[in-house]
Amino acid sequence: MAGGFSDQIFEAADGLKLHYRVYPATVEETGPPVLCLHGLTRNLKDFEDLAPKLGALGRKVISATQRGRGGSDHDPQHERYNPAVYTQDMIGLLDHLGIDRAVFVGTSMGGLMTMIAATMAPQRIAKAVLNDIGPELGPEGIARIRTYAGKTDGRFASWDAAADAIRAINGVAFPKETGNAFWMDFARKTCREDNGVVVLDYDPAIAKSVAKGGDVDVDLWPLFDALKDIPTLVVRGGISDLLMMSTVEEMQRRKPDLAVVNIPDVGHAPFLTEPEAWAAIKAFLD
Repeated sequence: MAGGFSDQIFEAADGLKLHYRVYPATVEETGPPVLCLHGLTRNLKDFEDLAPKLGALGRKVISATQRGRGGSDHDPQHERYNPAVYTQDMIGLLDHLGIDRAVFVGTSMGGLMTMIAATMAPQRIAKAVLNDIGPELGPEGIARIRTYAGKTDGRFASWDAAADAIRAINGVAFPKETGNAFWMDFARKTCREDNGVVVLDYDPAIAKSVAKGGDVDVDLWPLFDALKDIPTLVVRGGISDLLMMSTVEEMQRRKPDLAVVNIPDVGHAPFLTEPEAWAAIKAFLD
């Protein structure tokens, strides 16, 4: 088990093969496993640093890459690139692993998936962590995502060039990160090498779900309200342009037991290993 985890493949109901990792607890298990769900253009590598920390708390961790990203199959029908399908895939993965209940940790799109899961199968969610996402999305954040998701051929001449491109896109969210090491690590989490060329590690067709002109006026509050009986922690980037404080305040009004932590000097979205985020997650799981 190189790296402290095992890489595995799960076949979804429609036959697509999805990549996931299992990190065993490194001490005696203390509670239900943790299922980590990434954002729109990301993959399971987003949780490479968080998973071992959770394992040291006595939690088995499953991180999965949604269809169209990383080591998971691309979907020939781009209409299936949507959070409802991804959520069905993840419930199927839990069934495959024989896991009745898990702590769902969802970053951005993964948080939407967590809320959808609460409407589909609330009994499967022991606790929920929503990372910089809520039932209302800040228009500035959506506009920013549309400027880069699926908009380039995603090919770079070198890892340094990839790191520079990732920094140009995400620098606004991490203004205190001035060192090259952070951005190189970020690039290696979001890109891969293909025949000597560094490429973004996702199918550009996934962006069609957020394409301009493809908006649907959907009330997402019922999805959040489905979490009413599920212990929930919201992690918000202190300078997030996607999760507005006014939305968090309304979430707290609707769910008075909601736990909230703001991560200073971080936008969309925290990696959850920041000291303030990790302290809140640790306390929430304890």
